[in-house]
Amino acid sequence: MIETDIIIIGAGPVGLFTIFEAGLLKLKCHLIDSLPQPGGQCSEIYPKKPIYDIPGFPTVMAGELIDNLMKQAAPFKPGFTLGEAAMTIEKTEEDQFIVTTIRGTKHKAPIVMVAGGLGVFEPRKPPIPSLTAFEDKGVEYIIKDPEFYRGKRCVIAGGGDSALDWSIFLAEKKIAKEVVLVHRSSSFRGHLDSVQRVIDMAGKGEIKLITEAEVTGINGNGKVDSVTITHQKDGEMVQETDHFIPLFGLKPSLGPIADWGFEIEKNAIVVDTLDYSTNIPGIYAIGDVNTYTNKLKLILCGFHEGTMAVQSAFARIHPDKKNILKYTTVNGITGF
Repeated sequence: MIETDIIIIGAGPVGLFTIFEAGLLKLKCHLIDSLPQPGGQCSEIYPKKPIYDIPGFPTVMAGELIDNLMKQAAPFKPGFTLGEAAMTIEKTEEDQFIVTTIRGTKHKAPIVMVAGGLGVFEPRKPPIPSLTAFEDKGVEYIIKDPEFYRGKRCVIAGGGDSALDWSIFLAEKKIAKEVVLVHRSSSFRGHLDSVQRVIDMAGKGEIKLITEAEVTGINGNGKVDSVTITHQKDGEMVQETDHFIPLFGLKPSLGPIADWGFEIEKNAIVVDTLDYSTNIPGIYAIGDVNTYTNKLKLILCGFHEGTMAVQSAFARIHPDKKNILKYTTVNGITGF
């Protein structure tokens, strides 16, 4: 049994910053995340994408932000249970919560903070016959390690930032032997700079760009060896490839947490904006996983919510103590 002051479910940026805020009040945190590393979407999906709305940083790469948050949290020695999804929660007679993961790891604390972002993600899959039969046999929905595609032919489908950015990265770094980007429209949803770079690279022959077309078939015997592309005007063509990577985004769901008794609205947990507490005393929801009037799904808003939740948690854990706000500019992080 792992015991701590605050169990944080979700090791994304909001969960990581909450470690720091809790540490200033001498509260220990243990984080649970289904992903094998901290960082949430920032690490898993777009570590090399820039974020522009973090105060004091005109731009910061998502992966760099996570690295900095980990450094900021390090002095407070947080614990992590990674690669294990939180499955069940129960309350003890001592007013403690026990959270058990899918692997049976048990965690005990008087406070639980759900910082699960948009929840559990499932890839949006294109309606292609036999698609699932080729999963892990040349079909992937997320690029986790670019080196996996070293020297390989890749067909990427999609028109958003992920499709554009990965096409650029695999071609520009000369990782993939060939990069083909297929999009059903002639316009893209991604950043204009990325769109222009893809167009420029296509003009130089570094990327093969096929617009107004969709991948409609996957071919191969036990593994992908080609895809069928249907163009709106030119009809069908066959493109030889080693990998087909449809990057159509991810569908979020709360997963097992949805069955914990929370008030749910539009796939998010309803909270009281006084302290971002849920309808279950002792459990808070912070970041993109919660909802309230005028909610904004921004990392900086999650930082604020985590800070306020920690102040409330301190009062619940130490009802006889008065927390006097101190400033890090005066006390540093060790003077609390």
